[in-house]
Amino acid sequence: MELSVGTRERKTKSEIKKIRREGSIPAIIYSEGKVGQTITVNGVAMKKVLQKIQPGTLSTTIFMLDHAGVKKRAIVKDIQYNITTYEVIHLDFIELLDKVEVTLNVPIQFTGVMECAGVKQGGGLRQVIRTLRVRCLPEHIPTHFEIDVKDLGLGESRRLADIATPASVTPIANLKEIVAIVAKI
Repeated sequence: MELSVGTRERKTKSEIKKIRREGSIPAIIYSEGKVGQTITVNGVAMKKVLQKIQPGTLSTTIFMLDHAGVKKRAIVKDIQYNITTYEVIHLDFIELLDKVEVTLNVPIQFTGVMECAGVKQGGGLRQVIRTLRVRCLPEHIPTHFEIDVKDLGLGESRRLADIATPASVTPIANLKEIVAIVAKI
C-alpha cells in the first residue's frame, strides 16, 4: 500500500488540531537509532486503505510512505481512534530496515470451521487469542497464520504450539496458551 505523507514542523496541540481540521492525520515514523520523524497522512487516503485491507491484518500490512520523493517501507505500530466517531486521529509507523528485526502481532485465522466435528455435535467454536506476537526480519513478515480446527471435538482445544511457524519467524508468547476451544452451547 502506498501513502503520500507530508512534513510536520511543530509538535504543538494547536498544530495537531489544525492538521485534523484540514482532514489529515498526525503521525510519527520511528526508525532504529533515530529520533521519530513527525509527519502527516492524508485522512481520506488512509480511510480508503483501511477499507481495502482485510479486518485484523493492519499490523502486517506493509506501507510504502512517500515523503517528498523519498520512499520508506513501514508498518503501523499503533493507531488511535476518536472514541465517538471512530475516525483515525493518530498513527505511529515503524520503518522497515533490511537487517533489523521487527516485533509485530500476526493475525490467526481458522480453516475447517464448517467441518468442525465439535460444532456439528452442538458445540460452539470460540477463538481465545486473535494474534500471535512474533519477531522477524521485514522480508519474512507473514500476513497471517492458519490453524486447522476441523478435527476438534467438544471440549477440545488448539494451542499456540499447534501453529506452524517458519524457522525465520520467532514467536514471542507462551506457546501453551489456548487459541481456540469448542465448548458446549
